[in-house]
Amino acid sequence: MIHVLADVGYQTNWLEVLRTGFMRNAFIGGTLVAVASGLIGYFVVIRRDAFAAHALAHIGFPGATFAVLVGIPVTAGLALFCITGALAIGGLGKRISDREVSTGTILAMSTGLGVLFASLASENTNTLTSVLFGNLLAISHNQIRTYALFTLGFVLVLAVIARPLLFASVDPHVAEAKGVAVRPLGVVFMVLLALAVTMAVQVVGTLLLFALVVTPAATALAITARPALVVAGSTGLALAAVWIGLVLSVMFNLPPSFCIVSLAFLAWIITLGVTRPRRRRGSRRAIVSGQGVAGDHHHPAPVELTI
Repeated sequence: MIHVLADVGYQTNWLEVLRTGFMRNAFIGGTLVAVASGLIGYFVVIRRDAFAAHALAHIGFPGATFAVLVGIPVTAGLALFCITGALAIGGLGKRISDREVSTGTILAMSTGLGVLFASLASENTNTLTSVLFGNLLAISHNQIRTYALFTLGFVLVLAVIARPLLFASVDPHVAEAKGVAVRPLGVVFMVLLALAVTMAVQVVGTLLLFALVVTPAATALAITARPALVVAGSTGLALAAVWIGLVLSVMFNLPPSFCIVSLAFLAWIITLGVTRPRRRRGSRRAIVSGQGVAGDHHHPAPVELTI
């Protein structure tokens, strides 16, 4: 224990380390992942699909272990299984209750496959550990090119479907009555989420995925209900967590995923502490005026449809 603690401390050469090629790759890859995660995170929160994001991360695990087993790139295995799982979840359930049942069932089967593939590919434990906990410092040039293509396609598709997706997310019944293709939009959203999860796994791993996909968006949504501001705030928080987390990891010889998760969590806790008194005052005013409480824990946060 003493030896382990001795390895953690201020590193005098951290500026030199930041100039290395692998750190440059880490910053570029982390930036791409943060942008994708920040953009999709808002829709994950308002659609109450946090469980789906969590499930897709674990569905990606057998994809990564399968890739190790057959000798293909880990990113390819992650993307294959995440997108397949996203199509299944999006196609099997339109209502939240239906999605949760189908998500849980697919998650259970995927976890079983992950155990099987991990036992068969046990000789490459470093790769499996990276999938579980992330290893941003090991990101390669090929992965950066792949992530750049993912992010470009991600941004283009989201720019096209953002408005109808927001409408379908806030009030799917009214949106469907107005002619919005709610189920196809849900499937497209799940595929975009799968791409974001595929990239985020490299940064924080399957077990810590919420730190980039959910936590920044939840933090921004606690401050404002305007979609454009929430998306901008979520992306900014994700970028700050990745950039500052990488610097801190080099300065103090800590795992980058730990620093990134800790910063995202700290921002969320501070935001809740600052905004909770304001929410309580708003809740009391709503009760006195005889209105429902829009921000209680039984309903999603209020959303302003004007973007």
